[in-house]
Amino acid sequence: MGKIKVETCEIEGLKVITPEVRGDARGYFIETYQANDFKAAGIDVDFVQDNQSASTKNVLRGLHFQINYPQDKLVRVINGKVFDVAVDIRPGSKTYGKWFGVELSAENKKQFFVPKGFAHGFYVMSDYAEFCYKVSDFYHPNDEGGFMYNDPEIGVEWPFDNDTELILSDKDKCHGSFADYKKEHNI
Repeated sequence: MGKIKVETCEIEGLKVITPEVRGDARGYFIETYQANDFKAAGIDVDFVQDNQSASTKNVLRGLHFQINYPQDKLVRVINGKVFDVAVDIRPGSKTYGKWFGVELSAENKKQFFVPKGFAHGFYVMSDYAEFCYKVSDFYHPNDEGGFMYNDPEIGVEWPFDNDTELILSDKDKCHGSFADYKKEHNI
């Protein structure tokens, strides 16, 4: 190890990763993923798919999860800045229903490891952002779950004012509450 710095979070399983940046007058070089380094840091995951999205300022995506085919995620931003959030939805977890957020940006080059059993979402703070993520299972369109980004029971402290005009997908506007999720899953 040594090419990455791994910070554990107050919610078990979540990790913030800062890679070593090697730079000179030409620019910089980083290893964004190296299996041996990640395994040594306790992230021993077989990633099967890489995804990338682009979003404009005030886009909020989430809070999403896969129901029967949960995914580990390793996320980062290659252009712009986002506030990235994970919510613990692991039944029996001592931090069930708790959230953790971290700022990811092209500038800080941090990555966020979100294991299975978490809902995930992010808010775009810059004019434009490109978001990349590795996942440990393939996307199953009929397996999507989610709840509202502003659910009062969860209480995510998003970095925007109440008068901010958020840009949400039609799907994200229709998610139910966290209470509905718990009732539906007998939790």
